[in-house]
Amino acid sequence: MTARIHALRQMQWDRRHHAARRSIPGDMPLPYRDASLSDVTRSALRLKLALDLETPYLFEDELIAFTRTLPNLPFLFSDEEWAAVRSSHFIHELGNVSNLSPDYGRVIASGLLAVRSTLGENEEHAAMRMSIDAVLALTARYEAAARAAGYDALADVLAHVPAHSARTFREALQSLRILHFAMWCEGDYHNTLGRFDQYMMPYLRADLDAGRLTQDEAFELLCAFFLCCNRDSDLYPGMQQGDNGQSIVLGGMTPDGEDGYNLLSEMCLKACADMRLIDPKINLRVSKDTPLSVFKLGTQLTKLGLGFPQYENDDVAIPGLMALGYSEADAHNYAMAACWEFIIPGRGMEIPNIGALPFANVVDRVLWEKLTGCTGMDTLKDHIRRSIFENVRRTLSERRNLYVIPSPYLSLFFDGCVENARDISLGCTYNNWGLHGTGLAAAADMLATVEQIVFGEGVPPGTLLAAMDANFEGYASLQHRLKNAPKMGNDDDAADKYAVWLLDTFADAVKGLTNERGGIVRAGTGSAMYYIFHANELGATADGRELGTPLPANYAPSLNIRLSGPVSLIKSFTKPNLSRVINGGPLTIEFSESVFTQDESITKVAQLVRLFILRGGHQLQLNTVNRDRLLDAQAHPENYRNLIVRVWGWSGYFVELDRCYQDHIIRRAELNL
Repeated sequence: MTARIHALRQMQWDRRHHAARRSIPGDMPLPYRDASLSDVTRSALRLKLALDLETPYLFEDELIAFTRTLPNLPFLFSDEEWAAVRSSHFIHELGNVSNLSPDYGRVIASGLLAVRSTLGENEEHAAMRMSIDAVLALTARYEAAARAAGYDALADVLAHVPAHSARTFREALQSLRILHFAMWCEGDYHNTLGRFDQYMMPYLRADLDAGRLTQDEAFELLCAFFLCCNRDSDLYPGMQQGDNGQSIVLGGMTPDGEDGYNLLSEMCLKACADMRLIDPKINLRVSKDTPLSVFKLGTQLTKLGLGFPQYENDDVAIPGLMALGYSEADAHNYAMAACWEFIIPGRGMEIPNIGALPFANVVDRVLWEKLTGCTGMDTLKDHIRRSIFENVRRTLSERRNLYVIPSPYLSLFFDGCVENARDISLGCTYNNWGLHGTGLAAAADMLATVEQIVFGEGVPPGTLLAAMDANFEGYASLQHRLKNAPKMGNDDDAADKYAVWLLDTFADAVKGLTNERGGIVRAGTGSAMYYIFHANELGATADGRELGTPLPANYAPSLNIRLSGPVSLIKSFTKPNLSRVINGGPLTIEFSESVFTQDESITKVAQLVRLFILRGGHQLQLNTVNRDRLLDAQAHPENYRNLIVRVWGWSGYFVELDRCYQDHIIRRAELNL
């Protein structure tokens, strides 16, 4: 890290740039609240006002500019208008376009003026033109400010991009910063930076080959861009700060079938290790052919406790996506949504987190309603299968007449939107929906326990249900037997077979279903925040879990069970056919910090990651934790401002998390090698 980057990072950690922040006048006119205008025009007017109100703010000696000086403007609609929209439509999350991967590379390569020259006179194109003009006007003000401050090199960059095609690595990075900055100002969120190393590498290679940059100079520029990703994140919507979707994808197969891991991929991994920031989150695409050296580089980040990279297995993801109808080239080119969901850059208006199947809750409810009358596991499984199918269909039936707020600016980055004067909110090439699957391990554990305790050892169903109803008070002996029944995560087929069956049933339940936009429905193994919600709806459960014990996040073993070790854990969680549940959702493993006290630990953990890939795992994320440090951070947050942890599909600063997320991370198992 150069002295310049170190100083800029310290300035951001100290939040000195917040001195530039201004508040929005309470009596400021809001022209976009004119109800006589179309929604697409109103959205463009709101972006124009947001950018017009921005004041150029430059750091001393900065390389990549643009810093937010205003919080988000008031919502596009009045409360009364939005209530009317909600009364007749399904609204996903905040209603904005989210969890997509814009094709930034195409616009960086062409420039905004080239896109503008193709626009016609209809209303959609007029809104796109207004958006482009607003972005370029703010850029011109930044150029003038840089020139006045004597930062001529920066001013020269801003004079060229994003209006025109980027010519150098620095111009490409600056163009991306501006384009991404404006996306947030439009109100869109959780839209990722996509396959950063693929669309940025040509600029880096050209500079290196021409002698315009050394690798060290390029590395400094890359670090400056990464700093920008953390500059305004407190203004980005999300469950918590850090949950903002600012992720990038590195490596993986290219659309023409070549290996995409390159020099920039490696530089990004090293920059993350140097910077130790929560953004951008790294997704590393790998396969059976990936050399161990790449896994070792990723493990260096795990050792630092950043919670990334998250690994994606091309050997599972690509055929899984193709089986769902994605073209081969698009499947090769997949990226990740804000957390882990598989999406296609510039081609998908997908909603990969539109709902969740609560495995544990479904099994628990069936046990309460049907166990007493069941003659064996086959009968019980029939009831659960019907319940899963019913739950999936009910979830879809509740998501009708979808409304998404128009995003004329973001539409510039998606295939067909400019050409067909169509807003991205109305759809794109792929319009699929994804469902998470929460509490899988707990559900499998319940079924394995019932098979052993009820149908094997002969404990009457009524006794088990009475113990659960009493939260096991007065049933300590029975609870001990329940807790010692087979559990998923120990390579025990008695439990693992039920995880295999549950995921296959989930895949069967969504097969052939379509949504109102003609897209398919994808099953997944993620949890997002649902692991908190669904646990709150459960009492004590048949696996011996007490009331109030959280469910695991993502695709992970139940909390507070005895685990044999990481190899057994990986074996358990790679038994299902994960290509059938390719909406995504990583196996999440917490390692004790003590693992990395050994000289050979980096190699050992890297080999575990490769084992997961070779056994057909789809996604993996690792976290390194120190329980005592986390407890002390809860008690003394002022001493741990920069302590980073993995939450579910994103990393954040531990002391900024709500208590429920902090407590969950503390309760997760710490594994040793």
